[in-house]
Amino acid sequence: MNRLKKRAAFKAVAKGVRINREAFTLQALRRNDTNELRGGDPRIGFTVTKKVGNAVVRNRIKRRFRALSDTMRDEFCDQTDYVIVARRAALDAPFTDLGDELAMAIGAARDKIERPAVQKRA
Repeated sequence: MNRLKKRAAFKAVAKGVRINREAFTLQALRRNDTNELRGGDPRIGFTVTKKVGNAVVRNRIKRRFRALSDTMRDEFCDQTDYVIVARRAALDAPFTDLGDELAMAIGAARDKIERPAVQKRA
């Protein structure tokens, strides 16, 4: 699975849908014809702020989410970028529970993305 690495990509995904969970927030944005990359595999990025802990703690949390995302490749939608913003609770959460929460968050993000836009009345 491709990774998001550039700040501009992270900022673009931040404008998409958000799904909040206890251990993380999942941000998702569907790529379309106006995006720089059209079609293709899902891309994922990981963010852990300095408020969560020192570098050892932050890297450990990122490793846990990288391992989860690698085992859950089929859950992610094609043509979609994801960013996982981790919280401190992700460090102590059981791996299986974290995986279940991530799967539910991906499903909720898919539902939000595919929901038709509401027309505003003039």
